[in-house]
Amino acid sequence: MAGEDIAAYIDHTLLRPEATADQVMQLCDEARSYGFAAVCVPPCYVLQAKERLGVGTLVKIATVVGFPLGYQHPKVKFLETHQAIEDGANEIDVVMNISYFKSGKYKEVENELSDLAKFCHLKEAELKVIIETALLTEEEIVKACSICASAGVDFVKTSTGFASKGATVEHIKLMRRVLPSKMKIKAAGGVRTKAEAEALIKAGADRLGCSASIQIVSHE
Repeated sequence: MAGEDIAAYIDHTLLRPEATADQVMQLCDEARSYGFAAVCVPPCYVLQAKERLGVGTLVKIATVVGFPLGYQHPKVKFLETHQAIEDGANEIDVVMNISYFKSGKYKEVENELSDLAKFCHLKEAELKVIIETALLTEEEIVKACSICASAGVDFVKTSTGFASKGATVEHIKLMRRVLPSKMKIKAAGGVRTKAEAEALIKAGADRLGCSASIQIVSHE
């Protein structure tokens, strides 16, 4: 794939705790210049990202909720989501409550995600759910995908980038096999080369979360 084709799959991402306002503004400029699908920025910078990208841009604004551990109270996640959309985000990447999931509290997990999905859709935003595949068995990945499908979310996302490993081709293939065809997949965490990006797209990823985005699209 050509670099510009891969760019259309990429959420140009900066979520490090030491990220500065200037770096986030640079991220927005790069996303517009390279034609990335979206920027993914810390919640505190969504409003600035919207102002930087301006009116009429095709670059979407994504941010994170319940990040990076996922076990915040559902009301806190809802408030985070509401504020992010008010500030200008049109894509929300929320971390599933992995603790509840591991405890077998599947209905609680589904209810939380369903409420967030309904709210996002009411506000014409999309919801991506981070299931953190590094912490799950294959059977748990299948179960998490089933919950996400029942909750009506838009994307299932592999990773926060803060766990022991990120996206793998094997996990993307598994997710694509068990998810409804209308549901999309975001591969994130550790995607650093063009070859890795192409392999994940071939496996079924609809979007890639990358901090090495320019390196990926510039390497032929």
